[in-house]
Amino acid sequence: MRDFLRAAWNWCKRILLVFLLIVTLGGSAIQAHDQAERISSLARPYEFDFFGWTLAAWLDKAADANLSVTEYLRPDSDQRLVLDYISAVDAYHAAHGELEAAYGNPDLPDRENTLAELGVREEQLRVRVDGLRPLAEMVLEAQTTQVLMDYGLGMLDGLLPPVLFSIAPLPSALIVSPRDEIRQIADINLRLDTDLAAEVELEQRVENRLDVSALVVPIGGLGTYPTMVQDTTSLSWLTEVVGHEWVHNYLSLHPLGLRYGESPELRTMNETTASLLGKAIGREVLRRYYPEFLPPEPPPESQDSEPQEPPEFDFRVEMRETREHVDELLAGGHIVVAEAYMEARRLVFWENGYLIRRLNQAYFAFHGAYADQPGGAAGDDPVGSGVRELWSRSESPAAFLRQIAAMKSVDDLWQALLPAADQGSQ
Repeated sequence: MRDFLRAAWNWCKRILLVFLLIVTLGGSAIQAHDQAERISSLARPYEFDFFGWTLAAWLDKAADANLSVTEYLRPDSDQRLVLDYISAVDAYHAAHGELEAAYGNPDLPDRENTLAELGVREEQLRVRVDGLRPLAEMVLEAQTTQVLMDYGLGMLDGLLPPVLFSIAPLPSALIVSPRDEIRQIADINLRLDTDLAAEVELEQRVENRLDVSALVVPIGGLGTYPTMVQDTTSLSWLTEVVGHEWVHNYLSLHPLGLRYGESPELRTMNETTASLLGKAIGREVLRRYYPEFLPPEPPPESQDSEPQEPPEFDFRVEMRETREHVDELLAGGHIVVAEAYMEARRLVFWENGYLIRRLNQAYFAFHGAYADQPGGAAGDDPVGSGVRELWSRSESPAAFLRQIAAMKSVDDLWQALLPAADQGSQ
């Protein structure tokens, strides 16, 4: 009876928490000004139903929790279960691709029977993936929780918020920026059944009616609660995204996350924080539980080491140069010239194997916020480098997260980076 009451109390706390997180989530928060409302009205027929998805996800999580499977598995069994899931996803994707190729093959022998056999095989693998998914989620939730607890981020007997995620198809996001500057003014998630033709039509309608820059982008994770994570065959990527989205949930209960959408600087602080910690958390999960999948650490930079031969086409360097020149053109009021330049640069990226569908102000407004590495779409934005500097100075991941989570503005970041003597004189 005591175990039952403890479990019931834990789930009551989680249910209360989910409503708090839904209220405070920043990434898709409704913005009050008129332009955002007009964008929302244009996108409303395509808008993703967050409430319905969250309710269904919580019902699934409640049902899965009754299994309590992970309490009876040994560590080696836990790891084997996750690896079996990754393998099943890989096999399912291969079978799905084979079936699609067969449908498009005009010379397919014994067409009817072959398609039927491939369809049965695909369905069998889909059923296996669906059966393994909730168990794999619970194992990874427990492993990520242990890493975060050992970081010192626990409260009493657990984490706040607990690690909860669902592997599911993710909605795309409509990103909107003004044309005369790179600044995200809308981020609206779209229904899963929105195809590419509808996305392109929506981009054009928003741009033509509101004289803005728009772009629909795919995403790999979303800080709902439970968080949404795209299915993948990469365990390294999966553990990183689980950590990244948990950080967003954590920040949503603190000043930095509550102010996510108030300025481009605060959004960059949020996303760069989640990216830095997501990578660290993901690597630690791999190191402890799946060491054979742990990528090698990048070699440390040293003045004594031989200089590395630069790649023939360095994406991050080229994209940084592009962003910086676009910023200069827009600052000078040359909007049409900047847009022509971005299209010309897009063709250069395309010719070098980077198949970017559209390169515009909205592209940079979205990708520029993820500044956990120098260069790239962030250009010379100092906010990302400031967050990275704070990360490098912090004594631990927990100390870094607690310090930055309490910040209410970018000025708090600059203050934290001042030498101790200067901070005392402020």
